[in-house]
Amino acid sequence: MEELQGKVEKFEEERAAWKKEMESWEEETKRLGTWKVHCLHLEGKLNRKIEDLEADYDELKEKYDGVVGELDDLKNCIIQEHINGFEKGLRQAAFFHQDFDVADSKFDVNKDVVDGKLVKEDESSPDNEAEKEVTEEEKEAGDAEEVAPDATE
Repeated sequence: MEELQGKVEKFEEERAAWKKEMESWEEETKRLGTWKVHCLHLEGKLNRKIEDLEADYDELKEKYDGVVGELDDLKNCIIQEHINGFEKGLRQAAFFHQDFDVADSKFDVNKDVVDGKLVKEDESSPDNEAEKEVTEEEKEAGDAEEVAPDATE
């Protein structure tokens, strides 16, 4: 009987340990359950934020596309105004100088007068003009050096 009583006491001790362990597992389950609820809540907030950002992106993209279209329209208007101005200049030239034929092929929009000569615009680009100015300045500096020794004598 003592042997059985010892087994019962041992069983009671094991049962108490298991009960404690089960209570700790229940607490852990509750804690994890609250974390799960918290994570699901945050996931919902994150999804709403993503939807808001996507809506904002779509709205901004529409505005950007509209602005790009408006910019293209403005570019076209500027180009047209330049063309109109050129044609107006041709009409004024024809009015003031009746003996000129503005329809003549000599009047080429792609040409410009540089140093008293009619040249194609690509030949009179700002880079070429800048190079010409630099070489002219170098020549002037060289001429000044030649003059300087004469001035000292």
